[in-house]
Amino acid sequence: MAKVDNVDVYGLPQSIYRSGYPMLKEAPTRKEFIENSIEIATAITEKNYDNPHIQRAIQLAQSNGGGHDQFLTGIHVDFDLTVSNKCWVEAERYRFIDFISSMSSMHRAAFFKIGECCNEYASKDEITVAEALQEKYNSIDGKEFPDKKKSAYLDLLYNIPSGFELMAGMTTNYRCLKNVYAQRNNHRLPDWHVVCDWIKTLPLANELITGGGC
Repeated sequence: MAKVDNVDVYGLPQSIYRSGYPMLKEAPTRKEFIENSIEIATAITEKNYDNPHIQRAIQLAQSNGGGHDQFLTGIHVDFDLTVSNKCWVEAERYRFIDFISSMSSMHRAAFFKIGECCNEYASKDEITVAEALQEKYNSIDGKEFPDKKKSAYLDLLYNIPSGFELMAGMTTNYRCLKNVYAQRNNHRLPDWHVVCDWIKTLPLANELITGGGC
């Protein structure tokens, strides 16, 4: 089942404060930066969105065009994402969603419980074929028949169903997630619905990611 786990968000109050840099007359001192970041973090915790820094950030995030939401790139999000092969192909199109590390069918295809790793839309016939190819590969003596073993592994890899799910550790930012939400919220793949529902749970998601700017 598609899911998102182990989520960490970094730089939210700091980036909200930095969203006001274009209007500064001089650079803040380190003390000013820390004090304002703490003030914003406290306001977020208390859900006091009347804080002027937060209000400014919301207006910038929801503006149309002009790059006013650039500060969102400083709000970093690390997470573990489990989705189908079909969804991974589409996710890789996003330039600013990077893989930290992932489970690998290339390395572990011979050991996965294929049926348990597939979503409900994967054909039972496809799963049966993949499991048979896995069994065939594991039965071949690689030392005695190295070429046959190699060929059997490729047979297995190329016949793993599109509904096969793998987990990967990812890193991105709020600006990219704003784009993902706008493009995928009504997508046909249920995997993307899971991702978009998760995006809505992030701190200030409605105000900075999914609100009027989308």
